[in-house]
Amino acid sequence: MNKTLILGIETSCDETAAAVVSGGSRLHSNIIASQAELHRKYGGVVPEIASRRHLETVNFVIEQALSAAGCTFSDLAAIAVTYGPGLVGALLVGVNTAKTLAYALGKPLLAVNHIEAHIAANYLVQEIQFPAVCLVASGGHTTLLYLAARGEAELLGATRDDAAGEAFDKIARVLNLGYPGGPAIEQAAQSGNPEAFSFPRAFSGRDDLFEFSFSGLKSAVINTVHRLEQKGEKTPAADVAAAFQQAVVEILVEKTRLAAAEKKVKTVLLAGGVAANSLLRDRLEQVLREDGRKLFYPPPDLCTDNAAMVAAAGWDLFREGKFAGLDLNAVPVLDIFRQGE
Repeated sequence: MNKTLILGIETSCDETAAAVVSGGSRLHSNIIASQAELHRKYGGVVPEIASRRHLETVNFVIEQALSAAGCTFSDLAAIAVTYGPGLVGALLVGVNTAKTLAYALGKPLLAVNHIEAHIAANYLVQEIQFPAVCLVASGGHTTLLYLAARGEAELLGATRDDAAGEAFDKIARVLNLGYPGGPAIEQAAQSGNPEAFSFPRAFSGRDDLFEFSFSGLKSAVINTVHRLEQKGEKTPAADVAAAFQQAVVEILVEKTRLAAAEKKVKTVLLAGGVAANSLLRDRLEQVLREDGRKLFYPPPDLCTDNAAMVAAAGWDLFREGKFAGLDLNAVPVLDIFRQGE
């Protein structure tokens, strides 16, 4: 048995994924069955449909991950699974599958926080120097964290309402750009003028400097589209997308820069689905370089939900002997400080 080989399982939203990782950083396989086409006609994820598809797919995805890694169940050291946050029905598919495997195989069960998994995606592609600040931006989360070391996270601030990725999805729906919203907005913005519209940026005061709010920005964009429609004018979707994207990026970049300065770190990490946005990467990299800091981020396939990041985060729990019991349950609303027991 490889004492460091961990199977990761991810079903928190609309990707059914399984991966095999050794030592928390070496990727052996990473299989993702996306449901994007299934949910596209609805303009977003339908929880009941997502759960049903996970049930249909999860065993096959696990088999593919083991085959691609060239290993069997007996070679595994442990089973890691996302237990929250996420859609409760979707999470339960992964959690129950992982518990069944752990019981049947006699392997340790590792309960992984989805936010911490996104952070761990960075450990799969580069050696990280700590301390660091990490921005996790996805469909469900916009969070700034201080990392004293691997697996040691301190919450600096989070969104008070919509997450950045959620705002991307909603605006893409309003502009009829399709789903998922992040790539759709980015593609439309390439031919748009970001100065065509001036949308608000929510920058808080000193007491909540690292917190985010995107509801006002989202409402301003929607109201602009409605006003144009009421006037009988055609909405310039590319211009609206470009201006909206620029507003979101400016907020994320400035708050991350301030957090890095406050914590006096030289390393900054990006994680989550929104981390795949090229404008965000370019702007943040430029600003941090001017401050003498370095930015790290995973490739796009490790930014969106995947099981490799779950297995990587599970390695930290495995090393510390933090095993979950077979009574582990899905926790749809979960902060970064709570661990499964």
